[in-house]
Amino acid sequence: MTTRRQFLAQSTLALGAAAAGPTLLRAADKAGSRLPVTGSGAHTYEVVHDWLLPPAGLVWGDTHGLAQDANGFIYVAHTVGKSSMRPDAVAVYDAQGKFVRTFGSEYRGGAHGLDIRREGNTEYLYHCDTNRSCTVKTTLAGEIVWTKFYPTEDPAYAAAPINYIPTNCAFAPDGSYFVADGYGSHRILRYDANNRFLGEIGQPGPNPTEGVEAADGLLRSPHGLCVDTRGAQPVVVVADRSHQRVQVFSLDGKHLRTVKDTEKLRLPCHFDVKGDLMLCPDLDSQVCLMDRDWRVIAQLGDGKANNGRYGSRRSQRRDQFTPGEFICPHDAIFLHNGDILVAEWLPIGRLTLLRKLS
Repeated sequence: MTTRRQFLAQSTLALGAAAAGPTLLRAADKAGSRLPVTGSGAHTYEVVHDWLLPPAGLVWGDTHGLAQDANGFIYVAHTVGKSSMRPDAVAVYDAQGKFVRTFGSEYRGGAHGLDIRREGNTEYLYHCDTNRSCTVKTTLAGEIVWTKFYPTEDPAYAAAPINYIPTNCAFAPDGSYFVADGYGSHRILRYDANNRFLGEIGQPGPNPTEGVEAADGLLRSPHGLCVDTRGAQPVVVVADRSHQRVQVFSLDGKHLRTVKDTEKLRLPCHFDVKGDLMLCPDLDSQVCLMDRDWRVIAQLGDGKANNGRYGSRRSQRRDQFTPGEFICPHDAIFLHNGDILVAEWLPIGRLTLLRKLS
């Protein structure tokens, strides 16, 4: 199993020299204060750090997952800080960022991926719990529908010890869905709409420290994924994080394409899609926008130049962070109004709004 601590060590060896981040401009908000701005042209955003704050008694742990439902409510999955008086790992806010409620104490310490799917006229949350090694489907209120562990019918999980740690989910138009075993056995699991296991996508690839180029279709820390419906046929897009690349597969698992550009796409984590744009939080200090061919067309809040070695600033105090720059973006979603919300893998958590300016 590749633990997050081991992943840190592996990934720093694989990363090259720091690339210069984009120039951060300044713009006035409605109150007349000045906020940093990132991006350019049609992809320009005002950076509002700590747009979502925890309610009284709740202390952020690592802020890992994000989702927004059809009514605009925003769901934040975090591991819960050690000093927190509230135990709940999911916090809910309205579309304006006002706190609504919390739930999910059972995910404390393990809350990771958080994805949402409409089934008929009802929406459900899919939680990936890395502590308990399971995926949990709940109502939007947090009521558990089912809990799923590793597929016992898959030979890959036949021998002890079982190495299964799911990190994120994705959903296809036909009702089937996919679970990334990102921290366990480095593969994608396929299920039909009735929860029947269909097979795998990808196979475990080499550790970056081995110095071996990974062949197409091999995965290492396939942390996030999405079903991309922008083309003629839906495809599964996988964030092959430790290999610093994106891989594209058909819904039945055929490898279609590998996208690798380590200057622009360093440690892809997950995806979201709105219109022609794909959003990709990159754990190495940036949030990327990608076109229909999965090419990076914007690097937002790129803090690589100031952060130095990946992850070296995770433990700094909040007042030591550089305004307008990211440290470890772990998830990001397009909000309904076109803004972007970013959750960072930081021990003290951080939720940043990228407010669209153009």
